[in-house]
Amino acid sequence: MSSILEACAGRPERQVAEGETLLQSGEVTGCLFILIDGSVEVLKDGVRVAKTSEPGAIFGDLSALLEIPHTATVQAARPSRFFVIDDPRRFLNETPGVCLHLCELLARRLDAMNRYLVDVKQQFAGHDHMGMLDSLLDTLMHRHPRQRVRPPDSTIAGPE
Repeated sequence: MSSILEACAGRPERQVAEGETLLQSGEVTGCLFILIDGSVEVLKDGVRVAKTSEPGAIFGDLSALLEIPHTATVQAARPSRFFVIDDPRRFLNETPGVCLHLCELLARRLDAMNRYLVDVKQQFAGHDHMGMLDSLLDTLMHRHPRQRVRPPDSTIAGPE
């Protein structure tokens, strides 16, 4: 994790007090946040789904990569500091080590979700309402997103 923190050296930092919200589900920041020190809880619909104090943990990744609002709320469990990456795509292009770390993290999350869904499906085998899980598993395992064509940055009009 120290290489991730080294790659962020010199970037802006944000301090968050205990109980303060770093990211709010449904909002858009356009930023990645990388934990320097402290501890945070990740909440989905008010339910804690994760807690971490590991330096180098990355937050806001789904929102930044998919260009969607944040999908979870992140709150400080104790005073915490983060590097703020305000141009995540450029940063990930310029720091392949961080990009690979994020790819591994996302792959672990996907693998855990797949294992969980398979376990649920096995536990409820033979019940009619489990067809939804078949569809969801098929989507997770085989669906490839449509490729979006984006013009080169040089042809995109910047803010005036």
